[in-house]
Amino acid sequence: MFHGVGVNAGRVLGQVLQMPATVAEPAVTSPKDAGASLEANKAAIKSAAKTVQTQLRNRAETASAESKDILHATAQMAGDPMLIKAAGKLVSPDAPGGPRSPARAIWEAGQTVADTLTALGGYMADRATDVLDVRSRIVAELQGLPAPGIPVSPAPYILAATDLAPADTATLDPTKVLALITAEGGPQSHTAILARMLGLPAIVAAPGVDGIVDGTQVYVDGAAGSVTTNPDESMRTAAATWATQAAQMPAFTGPNTLADSLHIPLLANVGTGDDARKAAAAGAEGVGLLRTEFCFLDREKEPTIQEQVAAYGAVLAAFPGKKVVIRTLDAGADKPLPFLTPADEPNPALGARGYRTVATSAGVLERQLTAIATATAAHEAEVWVMAPMISTAEEAAQFTTLAKSAGLQTAGVMVEVPSAALTASAILSSADFASLGTNDLTQYAMAADRQLGPLATLNDPWQPAVLKLIKLTVEGACQAQVSTGAPKPVGVCGEAAADPALAVVLVGLGVSTLSMSARSLAPVAAVLATLTMAEAQRLAAVALQAVSATSARESVREQLPILAQLGL
Repeated sequence: MFHGVGVNAGRVLGQVLQMPATVAEPAVTSPKDAGASLEANKAAIKSAAKTVQTQLRNRAETASAESKDILHATAQMAGDPMLIKAAGKLVSPDAPGGPRSPARAIWEAGQTVADTLTALGGYMADRATDVLDVRSRIVAELQGLPAPGIPVSPAPYILAATDLAPADTATLDPTKVLALITAEGGPQSHTAILARMLGLPAIVAAPGVDGIVDGTQVYVDGAAGSVTTNPDESMRTAAATWATQAAQMPAFTGPNTLADSLHIPLLANVGTGDDARKAAAAGAEGVGLLRTEFCFLDREKEPTIQEQVAAYGAVLAAFPGKKVVIRTLDAGADKPLPFLTPADEPNPALGARGYRTVATSAGVLERQLTAIATATAAHEAEVWVMAPMISTAEEAAQFTTLAKSAGLQTAGVMVEVPSAALTASAILSSADFASLGTNDLTQYAMAADRQLGPLATLNDPWQPAVLKLIKLTVEGACQAQVSTGAPKPVGVCGEAAADPALAVVLVGLGVSTLSMSARSLAPVAAVLATLTMAEAQRLAAVALQAVSATSARESVREQLPILAQLGL
């Protein structure tokens, strides 16, 4: 048995297929390239990189919103001038140690860039994996080999890997892949997020699963975080039962209510108009998070106001008369943009990202707010706008003023930084609402990079410290009441909202709305419908009193028999 961190529930049985071996390290020289001129070798590198970039962009055109963002970001990295320039120097006769073949030059240049990013730590260290993935694709193109990627099989299988690159996870076919198991990665890695989006049982940070022999039959329990080889009859029965339960999960049609008829709206996290239409069809009561980055990614220049209006309008059109919460540009860290974020920050996760870019790139936020206001005027959706990475009451007041000056009536903030939770009352004295980004709030509270497998147990939203920050935010909202005497609204749009058991705790802590991927709406609604607010509050108290994330999760799950009945 292998143990890891379960990031999406489900019990499945199937044969393992490992990710194919990575592209082999190329020779320093090759007969094919030996007689080529310096310019020809440089041109070969540029051409291969351009081809890979085009391939990734083409794949992005038919991908989901989450996948589209990842593929565009990876495509941008394939054309990184720093990588191409470094490789070009290595094919020169003047290169230290002599000229390399184009494939070897890209290999060494990619390693240098990856090492630099790893040394920076935080989000940038995670981008090192993306660089090595791009490196392998360019080398394969230069050598005339198939690009690395997801294995092809006529039968469904359980995909195992050391970790999965973003460009791989973005092209998973959920009709063929039964579950994901990785030896590395964290609960908020690309693998974990896309597994939830696709509805695939998944376990990360499970050492040893990348050594399971192809064809081995295994049992994967996503809730327990365990992988078992040579499963016994009880596990076969459990997998069959879960398949039946999953097929019978009632569709969510809204509105979402607790057993005592209290309405807790379930909203969707979206990135594009297509995303929004699918969420509306899945019953979402609105949008709790519109990620606007998709409009900016893979761009050398800022998109025009007209381009932004069209992109936002496609989402607003799917939810006439319903709330749509738009997050302004969350650039920086793992989402660098050449026209907005500096490339030389020593610690980008703690640098100029989110709202902080107003200090380094004047006018970008104002133009985005103008685009949002223009799109709002042309549609019937109830638009709320919020800024990411707000740390102080002063920043909250500045953003609220900017938003309302643009004609947007409801302006709020993301609570992702512990300081925002600790000073929620002051922040919400000017902001109209708050939305908890539990992914970043957890990693900042626990000082644990959310992409790192060895820190997966720390980077868990069930951590009592994180739950207490959420509680403090809600208490701050109660202190900053609106004129009617009601607390300022506090929602959750981080991955925590998609966990049905944790959703119960969040509601018990006083969160007023939950936003998640469209696939998570039905299971979360099914669990919440069995509880009253008093019961949710009691379970929230149980979680707050726990001494660890594991004990908090287990204590709450033990008192929710509905989870077992639904296979969650």
